[in-house]
Amino acid sequence: KIVIALVRNYDKLFQFLNCILSPPTKVNHATPDRGTAFQAVSEHGQDARATRREKWYAYGGVQEARGQGAMSNSKIFKLQSPFLFVLPWLIGLGMFTLYPFAASLYYSFTSFSVLQAPCWAGAGNFIEIAQDSVFWLVLRNTLLYAALAIPAGLLVSLALALLMNACRRGQVLYSVIFYLPHLVPAVASAILWMWIFNAEFGLLNSALQPFCNLLNAVGLHVQPPGWLADPHWALPALVLMGLWSTGQTAFIYLAKLQDVPLELYEAAEIDGANTWQKIRHVTLPMISPIIFFNIIMGLIGTFQIFTEPYLMTEGGPARATYFLPQYIWDNAFRYLRMGYASAMAWILFVVILGLTVLAFRLARDRVYYAGK
Repeated sequence: KIVIALVRNYDKLFQFLNCILSPPTKVNHATPDRGTAFQAVSEHGQDARATRREKWYAYGGVQEARGQGAMSNSKIFKLQSPFLFVLPWLIGLGMFTLYPFAASLYYSFTSFSVLQAPCWAGAGNFIEIAQDSVFWLVLRNTLLYAALAIPAGLLVSLALALLMNACRRGQVLYSVIFYLPHLVPAVASAILWMWIFNAEFGLLNSALQPFCNLLNAVGLHVQPPGWLADPHWALPALVLMGLWSTGQTAFIYLAKLQDVPLELYEAAEIDGANTWQKIRHVTLPMISPIIFFNIIMGLIGTFQIFTEPYLMTEGGPARATYFLPQYIWDNAFRYLRMGYASAMAWILFVVILGLTVLAFRLARDRVYYAGK
């Protein structure tokens, strides 16, 4: 919001900087109102003696009629104080975001082991990445996880929002219950789900065992999955775990669902639409901007998953849950190949950026914005 405010008021900021950077001056005339102030600026614009400080007074319409137009210290402080409040954020942005961003770009073209000074390597890191079979494996795992987690999370959260929207009684209680898992720290959540997915004593397999016994009785010979210990089930287990914290997304959907005009549903009922037709032709188009927003946020989040697979499987079994962020972390802090890791980080950035641009292009004619 601060950045948007600065962009929208860039002209005032420019005038302010010109004002405080120019030397003090004295003016022997006064401008009683805004109109005469602009007229005074126009006249002084033709005179070489006009100063930037006078233009600032005229722009704000606040030039003082007291015999001299020099800005007082209190007024200068009032103009400076908003930018002084923004200054700590700008310092933090530069130190912890912009500098690491630029430094990683430089390190991606170097051979840097953290313990030694970086040595320029050109495109060597990117050439090595193209020949790295593990990189392509982790990239495939990351794409597969995103392809499963994003649609599943979208459907589950939207279904929860529709149910909460239909249930007016106790809606606040249900909203709190579904939102609470999002507040659980990632480490605590990972430990909890490790116990749930335990192949021998886990809660999930204990619930599935009676159904497996029933199927075994008819000769189907089905056993509960090994989940995190099985290479075929480890990645779906992480996707299933991700559905537990979709309450935040459902809460966003619920807020937008309550904003859909009731007149549209009434008109659909008059036309004979059933529940599914109202959802398809009224609800989904009206909440399409929120759906698109959640898809973009899910796309960015799934490609940066790290904590849960690192704690629960460490990339196993058989690298089935070895994702690109963990591979970047291993190269940077375990193998001390910071330049190689920076190159992969930039590849990950380009992949996310490319998929985001593709999503915007595909959604250009499919997202409804009110008033357009």
